[in-house]
Order: sequence, then structure tokens, then C-alpha cells
Amino acid sequence: MSIRKAYVENGATPYYQQHGIAYRNPHEAHLAAALKAAVAHWQPDLTSVLDLACGSGEVTLVVRELGCDNITGSDPYTGAAYLARTGLTALPHSFEDIANGVLAETRFSLIVCSYALHLAAASWLPGVCVALAHLADALLILTPHNRPEIKTAWGWQLQGELYIQRVRARYYVSHVNTD
Repeated sequence: MSIRKAYVENGATPYYQQHGIAYRNPHEAHLAAALKAAVAHWQPDLTSVLDLACGSGEVTLVVRELGCDNITGSDPYTGAAYLARTGLTALPHSFEDIANGVLAETRFSLIVCSYALHLAAASWLPGVCVALAHLADALLILTPHNRPEIKTAWGWQLQGELYIQRVRARYYVSHVNTD
């Protein structure tokens, strides 16, 4: 069964609870191409990267290849898959945890969220985005959809969008005072 079909039949959370240990993004090659193109285009600071909803580390592996070794993964369901591929332990935080401030004392130069932020419940999305805007200066969303729509009132200003191999890369800059 495809991931999309499983989402429709059971929901995203049950899917990842059941399959998180073995998760692999079937679009990894397209995701990697889009991420590399986005980094080349916008040249974000890769000093300290949060791989949000890190899956099995697809983003982490590309960011490492681009020269960053200071990467933190976070995902409540795929920690075992992330550890197996990257050798790193993922934080077990959900979007709701982040909205509730679990990372409030942490700073990153860039947050990358791949194929996941559109899964955040609509009621949580504004709070997640505001919390993220306090954690980093830049946010890169990789998605096959037009979703999520991130509003300026949530702390982020869209800088642009690339469309590479059916993946949308949207780059945002925080306009929240993060000091």
C-alpha cells in the first residue's frame, strides 16, 4: 500500500506509529535534488541545522554532504530509522511539542522540514510556525504540495520558491526578534 493511501485510510500518525522504524521516503532522489538546488540558490547558513520530522535522515544525509556536521533530527516516530541511517539520535519531539516550547532554549541557523509540515493539524500549524520562527533565522520547506501555506503573521516571510523534480522548495526568513 502506498503511503498516500495509508494516510487516507488510517491517518498519518497511525501510519508512522506502525511503520516509522522502517520508514524511507520513496521520493528521496527528488528531495535531494531539490534540497541541493535550494541551498545553491539561497545559500542559507548551514552552521546548525534542525532536520524537522527527520524521517530516516534524507535531509541530514544531504546536509552532511554539503558540509554541515551540526545537525539535529527530530521526529516522534522514526528515531530508529534515523539512527540506523545517520548514526545520530533523533529528538522525539512532535509538532505539538515544538509549539508548546520544548525547544525554546535552542537555536539553529536553518530548519529544514521535508514532506511533513503539511501533516501538522491546522489548529497546531500557526503555533508550530511561531515557535520555529523563534528557533532559527531561516526555514526551508520541501513538499510535493502547495501546502502548507505559511502566513507572515506566523513569523516567516517567504523569500521564494523553486520547483525541482516535482518538489517545491520554499525558503522563508524569520521576522521575529530571536535574540
